[in-house]
Amino acid sequence: MKKHDKIRILFVCHGNICRSPMAEYVMRDMVEQAGLSGQFEIASAATSFEEIGNPVYPPARRELQKHGIGCAGHAARHMEKSDYAKYDYLVGMDDYNLRNMRHICGGDPAGKIYKLMSFTGSNAIVDDPWYTGEFAHVYQQIHEGCAAMLRQILHT
Repeated sequence: MKKHDKIRILFVCHGNICRSPMAEYVMRDMVEQAGLSGQFEIASAATSFEEIGNPVYPPARRELQKHGIGCAGHAARHMEKSDYAKYDYLVGMDDYNLRNMRHICGGDPAGKIYKLMSFTGSNAIVDDPWYTGEFAHVYQQIHEGCAAMLRQILHT
């Protein structure tokens, strides 16, 4: 699947201020801890336009900080059709995200769109903490999904 020197991952959620940036920075931390930073390009994006340019939502930023993970400099951006060609993995948090991602990309002909929790063998969604307020729970889901995804990538 790789046509380039790095494994490229794009995490996607509705606004790119809670779940997808949490996943981006959790995965960056994991690959850094494994000494693999140079082998990955990791980013995140939104399927909507309402939060474009905004930083990580403060409760999400605080949850990352509790685990020693920074997210300074993040600015929400919209997913573009061209992202489909650029990234090896386009990873959504829930079924609504996946539907919107396929719409933006014009489908998924190469099978590159995934739901994060599918890497754990589950069809579960990553709950939206914007509505639930459960940022610690969402962090745990994201950590579990990212760890499983990284294991799968490294063993394929």
